Amino acid sequence: MLSFFRVNAKYQIVSLVIFFLLLRLPFFLGGAPLLIPEHSWMLVGEQMHHGFMLYRDIWDNVSPFSGMVYWLLDTLFGRQQWVYQLTAVIVSLIQIIYFNYVINSRDAFPERTFIPGAIYALFLNVSFDLGTLSPMLLANTFLLFAFGSIVKILVRREVSNQVFEMGMYIGIASLFYLPASLFMVWAFLALLFYTGSTIRHHLLGLFGSVFPLLMVVLFFYMNDSVESLNRNLLTSVFQVKQYNFNDFASLLASLLLPLGFGIMGFTRIFTTQRFVNYQTRIQQVMALWFIVAVFSIPLMQYLAPMQFIIFIPPAAFFATHYFQSFKKKSILDEVQFIFMGAMIVLIQYQGLRGILPGVAMGKLENLRVKEAALPSEIQNKRILVLGQHSGEYVNNHTATPYLNWDLASYDLMNLDNFDSVIHIYDNFRKDPPDYVIDKSNIMPKLLNRVPALKRQYVPSPWKGIYQRKI
Repeated sequence: MLSFFRVNAKYQIVSLVIFFLLLRLPFFLGGAPLLIPEHSWMLVGEQMHHGFMLYRDIWDNVSPFSGMVYWLLDTLFGRQQWVYQLTAVIVSLIQIIYFNYVINSRDAFPERTFIPGAIYALFLNVSFDLGTLSPMLLANTFLLFAFGSIVKILVRREVSNQVFEMGMYIGIASLFYLPASLFMVWAFLALLFYTGSTIRHHLLGLFGSVFPLLMVVLFFYMNDSVESLNRNLLTSVFQVKQYNFNDFASLLASLLLPLGFGIMGFTRIFTTQRFVNYQTRIQQVMALWFIVAVFSIPLMQYLAPMQFIIFIPPAAFFATHYFQSFKKKSILDEVQFIFMGAMIVLIQYQGLRGILPGVAMGKLENLRVKEAALPSEIQNKRILVLGQHSGEYVNNHTATPYLNWDLASYDLMNLDNFDSVIHIYDNFRKDPPDYVIDKSNIMPKLLNRVPALKRQYVPSPWKGIYQRKI
């Protein structure tokens, strides 16, 4: 199979597409489990479709451009998981084809092949959760575009106004996934170490990065929502994370092959003497990418393979060098490539279908949505969950801005504060839920604090559930 992708022909683009679709075949045949983050993104898109504004009317920390994508998908198709997964396939194909194009068009390696795209396609399937339309996947697309701009500068050996374009891509990526803003440092170091850039070029790149962010801040300022933007997005990124390590084995199993072959490819660079200067610079820029990506780990909201998609470009880049370093008639590279592909497919099938009985690794059980056992009367209703939602919204719709419990607790766990009580009442008045599912025993105190709500909501026949009077 590796020898097939060594052939440099235009039809190989079609081969890459077919190869990737075959790897995603399990999604088309039997579907994939709904994940808690994926479900939250759908709820954000649904609320925005209903006319609510992100951060001001929807308390969630998804980045603004990702929210716009989810809003567009919900407006066109509604809450359909297959639409999100199909869009993720399209975005992934764009990354695969563009990554291979940049490597070949700029002669990053001595020979032009379609091995970079094939390896990138494999690494995008190391776990089934990479098939979701995550903010990380969307941001990674524009980071690749920024990499393409840097490579152009390295090849031409001159710094042009293209640094603004590079900065713009990083700024857009940051608006899809805020921790991607760390790559402003990556771009700065790449220009500083490997180009003849001047202060003007650095300032131009910085302005390109900051410009999209300033436009978003201006938009929220015009809508009197800068405080909401700061509380729900900017501040939440730097909060101390409490990770759940129960699926840590699944994470390690998924990352082992991409990082393992990437590291082996990186070490082989030191024994290869056939690279020209700009190819060496490209390798060093990719190494910088990996280092900066490591610093993004503390900013991740949770640990899952899809959060580490930002490591795939450098891993695929150096793994490409590893496989191209073998002699063309060597069988060892073919055997290793097939082994790597087979193991990745096995891990993916194990996560989706559980083909190994009694083995939980790869299933990401902690991230799966488990439909809550609600009364049959609570179906297609507007509800509010006081506490971490774990499936209550699967067959219902959200009400009030309090979607993300970590953010909602600023108000709902602070009922002795007069401002918080006023906020809660205003939010209930603007978007009243039909039912309130109280998992944190907050409702009794809230009703005592707000007599107007006490007249509207009464305990239902079901424990912990309050219903609105008709």
